[in-house]
Amino acid sequence: MIFPAIAVILIFNYVPMYGIQLAFRDYDFSKGLTGGAWHGLYYFKQFMNSYLFVDLMKNTFTISLASIVLGFPAPIILALILNQIRRKKAKQTLQTTVYLPHFISTIVLVGMLNVLLSPETGIVGHLMKSIGMGDVNLLASTNTFMPVYVLSDIWQHCGWNSIIYLAALSTVDPQLYDSAKIDGASRWQTIRYVDIPAIVPTMIILFILSMGNVLGTGFEKIFLMQNALNLPVSEVIATYVYKIGIVSNQFSYSSAIGLFNTVINFIFLIAVNAISKRFSNMSLW
Repeated sequence: MIFPAIAVILIFNYVPMYGIQLAFRDYDFSKGLTGGAWHGLYYFKQFMNSYLFVDLMKNTFTISLASIVLGFPAPIILALILNQIRRKKAKQTLQTTVYLPHFISTIVLVGMLNVLLSPETGIVGHLMKSIGMGDVNLLASTNTFMPVYVLSDIWQHCGWNSIIYLAALSTVDPQLYDSAKIDGASRWQTIRYVDIPAIVPTMIILFILSMGNVLGTGFEKIFLMQNALNLPVSEVIATYVYKIGIVSNQFSYSSAIGLFNTVINFIFLIAVNAISKRFSNMSLW
């Protein structure tokens, strides 16, 4: 049963690694991947010496860390809240409601943001006018782009990401809840001393995995939300690689940037995994 998953990983994750050498060669269409002259670390140095390097790293780190800091606890809190609902029908209705945004495509989501946040026609725009904030285009401001991106991402995926925590909570022995009631524990104390300890192992593993993607802000959503006004804070490594590689046909340079991004993510994954293993005795390996 696991063979199809292994085959997919091999085909789409490991076989393409053959093209990594493109980051070290001067790519030539007529000579293929292995025919270009060997340039070693030339393109990596070019990227790190680029005037955009600091801004790209800053934007990528800022958006990624904000997504982790605000987005990681959100599904945990939601799962704890859902777990406290005793009426089965109400719980199922609320679960379905919070799961649905996950199935909205990125294009549709960005379209909704453009409509809702428009200062002329959007509901949020009219609300801001009514409280005296004037015509503020939240998607065109360098101060509001990141909050809009992070909060909309949490809204879209928070419910779906809470499923794994709800699964962990479902394994809690009901006798623990009965014992807590007998001891006179309040609902908050039950959450603190029964529910949270039950999901700590899951939290640690998922946090380690999230740190392995600390520079992986994604491409589609940020690219669709970009415009000339918010570009100073919305240009990240993923969008820059697309513009350099696909639009400008600098395949070797873009491959080097992409590999640099992957190596940084890998270093973060190894470091956080080692720290977790040392202090909590929990790790991926």
